[in-house]
Amino acid sequence: MRPFSYLMKTGALALGTALVALQPLHADEKEVWRLFIADHSEPVLRALDAEKGAVLETFPLESPARLYATESNETVFAVQRDANTITAFSTGIHFDDHGDHADMEVTEPKALEGSVDGDRPVHFVAHHGEIALFFDGEGVARLVSEKSISEGKPDIREIRTPAPHHGVVIPYGAHAIATVPNSKDPSELPEGVQVVDAKGAAIGEPAACPGLHGEATSGNITAIACDTGLLLITGGRNDVPKIRHMAYSDGLPDDLKVSTLAGGKALQYFLGNFGKSNLVLIDPEDEDAFRLIELPVRAVHFVVDPVRPKFAYVFTEDGKLNRINVLSGKIDQSLELTAPYSMDGHWSDPRPRIAVTHDEIMVTDPLKSVVHAIDAASFEKARDIAVEGMPYNIVAVGGSGESHENH
Repeated sequence: MRPFSYLMKTGALALGTALVALQPLHADEKEVWRLFIADHSEPVLRALDAEKGAVLETFPLESPARLYATESNETVFAVQRDANTITAFSTGIHFDDHGDHADMEVTEPKALEGSVDGDRPVHFVAHHGEIALFFDGEGVARLVSEKSISEGKPDIREIRTPAPHHGVVIPYGAHAIATVPNSKDPSELPEGVQVVDAKGAAIGEPAACPGLHGEATSGNITAIACDTGLLLITGGRNDVPKIRHMAYSDGLPDDLKVSTLAGGKALQYFLGNFGKSNLVLIDPEDEDAFRLIELPVRAVHFVVDPVRPKFAYVFTEDGKLNRINVLSGKIDQSLELTAPYSMDGHWSDPRPRIAVTHDEIMVTDPLKSVVHAIDAASFEKARDIAVEGMPYNIVAVGGSGESHENH
């Protein structure tokens, strides 16, 4: 398979930018990274200093949560499905961008007032400056701005779909993309998407997407996974989004599909699962868009590296963390990290999750009550961070800037 056209055209520029970011900090700059970790079984969220491994704050939740960080790195959302609520937390890291540099204010992490409540919250999407929280039990998305959340006064607007279902709404400036429930049985996966205006009124005809599950954004393209391929969505803040279908390549294994997606940073690509023991690299600008990566065993979790654009990582059930070079489309390093974590059993059993800081890859090991920190440069284990309970979902937030600390 020929190299990705977009990666080859833009890779040098993007990687050059990343190398600049990895240069030593100036004397008046400081770098701060924090980890937010939700326990698998207990309703608790812990905020840690990533460098020291020390717990900064422990927050009670209503139920165990999935965690999501906003693009600004200033807010973390805890989606508590079993408690029908979503709460938000200030990371304590605030950036004021001045173009040639950024001022950084560092304070203690804190719980933010207010919550977004509803029946069975599942899907979180941050896009075009808005956050959409989808409630499967209602078929309703509640949209909020990060600013209103940070002020403790969530300014909520709703987009309703025809029936409760396992869906998603993607904010698109003055518009949104909303899933269309399965017309025969809404309990099945959605069958398409509909462009809607700010009030939820349909614009045009729905786009078919049978078996819809999984979405991500890379650059100016949002991808949604279907049984038949991907829907690729583009558009500005005021333009009606445009949707095109990209079918799976003929050379891919039959009867498999993408159901989870991650979007590349700096380089425009998508990484998705393809069945249980494969991944696919997807170049949305290439006629030969899909590159299959066969894994030795089943995948547990995968992420892209936002700091080193040419790398992504997949943890496999044999206990190994594998590094993917997205330019070559191959695994170039593997590190035995934990005891095996079989993918047999319930989908929500405790299994490792990955997050990436400026210079380390963090992997939770819930059955051992630790987070493993891997040096990103050498791809060797650097240290273990002990965490009470069963550390499970994890997000890393931070960056560097001219620091203004207020502890």
